Amino acid sequence: MSIKRFILGLVLFLLLIGAYLGWQYYQRIFSVNVQLKASSVDFYIGSDWTYGDVKTALMEQGVIEDSVSFDWVAEKKSYPSLVKSGKYVIPDGLNNNQLVNLLRSGEQEPVRLVLRSVRTKAELAQNVAAYIEADSASIHGLLNSQDFCSKYGFEPLTIMTMFLPNTYEFYWATDAEEFMIRMAREYKRFWTDERKAKAAALNLSQSQVSILASIVQAEQAAHPDERPIVAGLYLNRLRRGMRLESDPTLIHAIGDFTIKRVLNVHKEIQSPYNTYKNSGLPPGPILLPELSSIDAVLNPASHNYLFMCAREDFLGYHNFASSYRDHINNARRYQRELNRRKIYK
Repeated sequence: MSIKRFILGLVLFLLLIGAYLGWQYYQRIFSVNVQLKASSVDFYIGSDWTYGDVKTALMEQGVIEDSVSFDWVAEKKSYPSLVKSGKYVIPDGLNNNQLVNLLRSGEQEPVRLVLRSVRTKAELAQNVAAYIEADSASIHGLLNSQDFCSKYGFEPLTIMTMFLPNTYEFYWATDAEEFMIRMAREYKRFWTDERKAKAAALNLSQSQVSILASIVQAEQAAHPDERPIVAGLYLNRLRRGMRLESDPTLIHAIGDFTIKRVLNVHKEIQSPYNTYKNSGLPPGPILLPELSSIDAVLNPASHNYLFMCAREDFLGYHNFASSYRDHINNARRYQRELNRRKIYK
């Protein structure tokens, strides 16, 4: 064999090897490696995750089929040192190059956090932790921290008034303190100069408005259109130095939210939330009042009502009265209907 033919053969062999290696590299980089059953999948990367955690989760959750090729591309693009936490929406049909670019970009998909009108700090912490990375224990801990609450002008008993039920956009990789900072900002945005002036005209602080709004909402959960009337009634009682005598505050003090009929024995509970025994507002809200409930307190209906009782038709509205005699008559009709329906507790 001539040297010329040998060199030509060697060149062809090297070209074939190069083509094979090039094809292998192309496959690793550009072949589809994300084949999902759905059009996309939500993928969460924790703040303390390493690259190994990411790769393991991608495999265990069925996001990628070939971890070896993904690993190779990730190394070439320096992703192991660029892991960024958050929620990522991974669409079906991505190749390794596209997937690594998405994950190392840090372009998180925001989550819609629905803050509900919960009753307790524990429920608030659980509600929030269902949407962001912060766990309920870390959130609950801040809610009970005197030092932390005082940073925002609250006490642990009043800190719940800082939270306004609504839907908010957050990044999933949000810790407990970042969540609190955002809620403080939303609180300041809600309390405009106009609302502050209305609270001052009622001789109430912002927290007191929210505390009263929580009672108003608990009394009238079904029909927001009646809340300004209820708010006006309680403001009338406060102005006259009368106790609020609100059944929902007793239920909150007892902690049994299954109670459907408040009895005299319940009124004997020793608690600052027992508005049958204690004058004025309780020390904190009995739930997170909706924005409409806060505005109902700031814009109460003007009337002379001092008493209210659920209507006997059980449609969720109330009978109101200015005199105790009329109230007793309303209450007796309602109690007769409770008995007829065999609701004794």
